[in-house]
Amino acid sequence: MSQELTGALVASRWDEDSLDVLAGGVDERGEGLPSKGWMAMRRLNWPREVTPWAGVYVSDRVRRGAEEYAARTLRLALHRRTIVSAVLASWPADPRRRSEAEWAALRKLLPAGVSGAEIRNRSRQIRAYVAGHGKLPAGLCVLEGPPQVGELVLLAAMDRQQVTLQRVDETTARLRVKLPLNVVPATGRDWAWHVIDIRLPGTVTTDAVLHTPTLRPTGAGRIAVDLPHSRPAPAAAASGHTVALGFDWGVNTLLTGVLGRLTGQGRTKRVVTDGRPLVFDATTVSAALHRLRDVREHLAAKRDHHRALADGLGSPHLAWGEHLDRARVLEVEHGRACARIRHLNNALAWAAARWAVDQAVALGAWVIYLEDLTTLEARGHRKGNARLSGQVRGTVAEAMRHLGARVGIAVVTVPARGTSRLCPGCLNTLTHHPAPDRLAERGWKWAHCDRCGLSMDRDHAAARRIVSRGLLAQAHTTTDHATHTHTIRTTVDATVTQVRRPKKTTRRLRRQRQAEQAPPRPDRPKTKTTAGKGRPTPSRPTGPGGRDPRHTAEQVPSHKTSRRMPEVRTVPATTPTGVVQRPAGHDTQAPAALQPVPGHGVPAPHQPEDHLPAGRARLSRRTCRRRTRAAERTGFHHLHATQVHPLTPRIGPPDGNRTRPRRARKAWKPQAHTEF
Repeated sequence: MSQELTGALVASRWDEDSLDVLAGGVDERGEGLPSKGWMAMRRLNWPREVTPWAGVYVSDRVRRGAEEYAARTLRLALHRRTIVSAVLASWPADPRRRSEAEWAALRKLLPAGVSGAEIRNRSRQIRAYVAGHGKLPAGLCVLEGPPQVGELVLLAAMDRQQVTLQRVDETTARLRVKLPLNVVPATGRDWAWHVIDIRLPGTVTTDAVLHTPTLRPTGAGRIAVDLPHSRPAPAAAASGHTVALGFDWGVNTLLTGVLGRLTGQGRTKRVVTDGRPLVFDATTVSAALHRLRDVREHLAAKRDHHRALADGLGSPHLAWGEHLDRARVLEVEHGRACARIRHLNNALAWAAARWAVDQAVALGAWVIYLEDLTTLEARGHRKGNARLSGQVRGTVAEAMRHLGARVGIAVVTVPARGTSRLCPGCLNTLTHHPAPDRLAERGWKWAHCDRCGLSMDRDHAAARRIVSRGLLAQAHTTTDHATHTHTIRTTVDATVTQVRRPKKTTRRLRRQRQAEQAPPRPDRPKTKTTAGKGRPTPSRPTGPGGRDPRHTAEQVPSHKTSRRMPEVRTVPATTPTGVVQRPAGHDTQAPAALQPVPGHGVPAPHQPEDHLPAGRARLSRRTCRRRTRAAERTGFHHLHATQVHPLTPRIGPPDGNRTRPRRARKAWKPQAHTEF
């Protein structure tokens, strides 16, 4: 019901004149429109043209939710309309390649904050319209039809006579909402109060403020409750940082980061790093996602095949119903595969974001710099960015902003163009190779610089460039007032210097400090008496070199063992049958023959078929080879991520005149005073 009302209201006002009135922000009397959508729609007298079905009773508060949804949909279209109008006003002679003057003219017409991806998408949309109609569209309403609305009920536009929300305890919230009792409610008596107890997850803390939720149906026939909540969080500064983390998006490695510190002032500003890579390797999860995508595409192809066969045969044919039944089963399996992919993507994104924020907190960084997602696009025959586009980068960035806001860490995006092309040490063009020992071949993973000799992982080098761009250009950070996202669009390139961390206290100094801080031991006799023992145990006599003079040279072993090496005793163990054998099963008389251990290139001893368990047969070499290749393709079944260690962010030279890194202070040793 709400979906039909919203769709009819949006379709009735999908024209340029109505969008002009909504963009102007004033009504017929010259007064400003309210910020609430349903109030603005009623001020303009637009909902009068749309009425519910005949014989159906819809309360005024339910209509508020539909009008609010329609107003939000139309206001979102205003942003697309502005971009389309600017692109049409500066349409170039060659739409596929604009000149510098054409780009400058387009930027003057566009509002601030429009990314290059939005411009490319609208240009492609207009180019497709021109190819089909032979002329430019008059505007957005001609270029595309009315937006499609989803099955949503915005309870936020209703008052307490329609919905109430109350928190019962730490883990439960109670929602009371008036819903219809049947499909076609004829009067107000067909609407009744429904009580829904919502189990709150652990992420909703006790100090969080719950807001009015949104109801939406799911594919399983249930009702989902989208419950927003807010909690006080420290304000995160977008600029003025000296320590930061920079992360680069990768293909096999989802995130690769590095710690950077800004030193110096004015023209002497530079970025230093300790060179410690922070890696979140999700190769195994990516392999599982690729397998699930292959399964999804296979199921979709089989479903479409059965539908095509059914359409070709027609209803009188006997196999027509059989093909439709198979298509329905495949549709259910396809939905399950899609749900599994969404769940795995969401879990992977939040795990990566939580790991990145934990690394920033442990290293003392209050800002995280990421590559701008809108600037990554596949060009030509390169498939690297195309594979990146299929990952969960957007979800990771949103989750990182959400988790970072809780602890006061800002997440800022920087331009991604050229981060992997230049060397972070000398800004020379890098060459990429498959591995560090294959520098004569062209590849992707490893970066090498011929000028300064830098040789490291490609993503690690790009992470250094990202943190350098962020720290040096943080004065150009812009904040979107609607989404509160921070972005840097100015590119500042400079070299990154690798420095050593302060040396830790050595073992000798640590033991000396512990001995000085330990309390004095009480005076006790050197010998320890035992009850029933009349005299102390005499010490073993020693001769030169610490040996017993009674031992002869033949009795002294020729090798010296360490005190940490445990003694190996060959005491035999007696079994119940009386047979004496070693605990490990080795022979106590005959020495074990030295032979290589199976594995690592050494073939295992041959096992005859008679020794195999009952009911099992030896696999063929082809089957073993196929399983081995499958294991190598899927990889390990767990993630590899750098452990979170709290380290000091003070690396490199201090802010003063000193240029060498500060050394660790030695333990204070009291000087002995000698009197003469």
